Amino acid sequence: MSTGFLLLLVIIGVVAFLVIRGSQAGNQRELDDAVADARQAIDRLGGQVYNLTGSNDAAKQALSDASERFTAAGSQISQAKSAAQARLAKQTAIEGLYYIRAARTAMGMDPGPHIPELTGQRTAGAVSENRSIAFEGRQIQASPGPSQTTPNYYPGGMVAGRPVPAGWYSEPWWKTALVAGAWGVGSMLLFDALFSGMHGVGYDQNAFADGYQDGFQDASGNGDVDPGDAGDGGGFFDGFDSFDF
Repeated sequence: MSTGFLLLLVIIGVVAFLVIRGSQAGNQRELDDAVADARQAIDRLGGQVYNLTGSNDAAKQALSDASERFTAAGSQISQAKSAAQARLAKQTAIEGLYYIRAARTAMGMDPGPHIPELTGQRTAGAVSENRSIAFEGRQIQASPGPSQTTPNYYPGGMVAGRPVPAGWYSEPWWKTALVAGAWGVGSMLLFDALFSGMHGVGYDQNAFADGYQDGFQDASGNGDVDPGDAGDGGGFFDGFDSFDF
């Protein structure tokens, strides 16, 4: 083997080493920046969680949800090994801040400063009028604001591929889909009765039916459901790899 060829191999090896090292350094900088950004949102959420006390049922429930998001975001950021995972932790913290805003609103307080938009929130829209429907033997209500009968807040977003509008509800009926990653058999009837014709919501019956069929087939195809597929609106429940950037 000639000296020139050996020299060429050495040069190639050095260049490859420098490229890999530079890429690793760039990834680390991106991770560090994303972690620092997420921690700002988490710290902001933590300050509100520790300093606010609910004075009514709606505020207490919203603060409980905010506390859950704070715990989840802290766990996610401590395990983050990539910028994408750190951004997921920030998304969870931002969702918690929306629950803080809801609690403050329920107590008649200033809602506080601007909060970045959640993924899927604009598509989902918001409840614009009071609705009350009978569904599977119980009364489900939706309202633009908190009340004794609608103490459960949702900030709006996509849950298992379907839009759940921001608003106040009589019960957190979306949580089953968040955990399971798919809606139940009667979900299309529920959505149609609760949101059909309501101005400002992102619900479309045909689109929901198509998406429901796809989601149901995906969920039942191998008999297993991955909680990580729960959707953008439930960052607290999502797995790291399920978040779409």
